[in-house]
Amino acid sequence: MAAAKNFINTSELGRAIRRKRDEDRLGLRAVAKATGVSASTLSRIENGTCKPDAENIARLAAWLNIPMERVMGKQPVRAKEAQPVIYFPQETTPDIVEVHLRADRNLSQESAAALSELFRVAYKQFCSTHEQKREEER
Repeated sequence: MAAAKNFINTSELGRAIRRKRDEDRLGLRAVAKATGVSASTLSRIENGTCKPDAENIARLAAWLNIPMERVMGKQPVRAKEAQPVIYFPQETTPDIVEVHLRADRNLSQESAAALSELFRVAYKQFCSTHEQKREEER
């Protein structure tokens, strides 16, 4: 059973759900309706207090537009062993940067999360500024 404990990266899934809910200003019930995953299960996933089954993982990965591999098959990182960083074409630039930061052995998980969030904020700001300039040019 200990090996299965690391099979699902619930914290990554919970963070992604919470981030998308915040960005889209959605409540748990709205996400539950869109995904078919109960609001109570979503809350527990966000809080890291449950392990979702494969069907719920598939539904949530589809809703989040992230590959299931991002939340499945998480193995503990060995200190001296280099781990490949894998990202998928449908992932956004901030998601790719977050994966790289989390893989950086020089950063604690807390530091990687903080830097990732800083990048997301800056990226969103620069993208909106760029969009405004394009609109003004039209």
